[in-house]
Amino acid sequence: MIISRIVKTTTAACVLGLTLAAPALAEKTIRLSILHPEDPYNNAQGAMATVFKSLVEVGTNGSVNVQIFPDGTLGKDNEVIQQMRDGIIQANISSSGGLAQHYPLMGIFDMPFLYANIADAQDVVSLESDFGKMFAADIEEKLDVEVLGMIEAEGFFSITNSVRPIETLEDMAELKIRTMTLPTHEELIRSLGGAPTPLPWPEVYTALQTGVVDGQMNPIPIVAHAKFSEVQEYLTITQHLLTPYTLMMNSDFYNSLTDEERYVVDYAARSAVYAGKGIGRINEASDKGLAGLREAMKVNMIAPAELERFAEAAQPAVLALIEEKFGQEGLDMVNALQAEIARVSGN
Repeated sequence: MIISRIVKTTTAACVLGLTLAAPALAEKTIRLSILHPEDPYNNAQGAMATVFKSLVEVGTNGSVNVQIFPDGTLGKDNEVIQQMRDGIIQANISSSGGLAQHYPLMGIFDMPFLYANIADAQDVVSLESDFGKMFAADIEEKLDVEVLGMIEAEGFFSITNSVRPIETLEDMAELKIRTMTLPTHEELIRSLGGAPTPLPWPEVYTALQTGVVDGQMNPIPIVAHAKFSEVQEYLTITQHLLTPYTLMMNSDFYNSLTDEERYVVDYAARSAVYAGKGIGRINEASDKGLAGLREAMKVNMIAPAELERFAEAAQPAVLALIEEKFGQEGLDMVNALQAEIARVSGN
């Protein structure tokens, strides 16, 4: 374990060392790791990183520089979070799955069918909401980091498959659906009547192509980017899950900034979140997302009354897992999340 940790840290340090050979570094440097390409027009993390870098460097008159490490250059998500906590890098935008390995309560976001629409979800999964502030404060206390922003990751999950259109709960029966290796995701599909089949991401396309699995679940932009329309016939808009990206910074570094620099970092992070939300909705609606998929797949949306049946089948099963894993703390966090959703939606 110790040797593994040393190797990972040394590898990250070597990558950083090569980059730091560039001349004319600013007095302070934020090394920001993201999972996706540094492309502000094609993914939310790229948009967030680009906006954050520009505003920080301009707003501080160059006293703080931002270096972006895209495409998981520095390692797996959970490893990069540890590098940030250790001060090897200063900031990262993490996935829910990566952060869950450091802060397991991210699992509460696996409660399905919570949000009526994406507008409500964006208002709730935010540092502007009461729930978001409370949730971020708990992360900060337990991990000793600064949470600078939260954003829904690429929009709602939908389900694709190559067997039949999903219009009723009964249509889920025995469909082999690929899931991530998360008990909550597996239980969600099982509770709906499907057969959950956990597979690593690199194997998903081939598994769909060869019939090892019948379908999978992911946000619309990911379905499009992965070209699943080539091997899947049906796309069902279920809006059953939504998970966050979290922008975090090493606490010691954040506290080492001057008051003026912290002010700039804070507003740059807020602006980055808005940029990520905007590009996410654009990509979801454009030919990079749903518009393009509708030309290649048979797309349907489940009727509201039928969706209630989906929720009634899935929510108790997933909630039982959350209670089993997290106890009363998990239930309290889910209750706080649901209360915030009700407040935002006016229900």
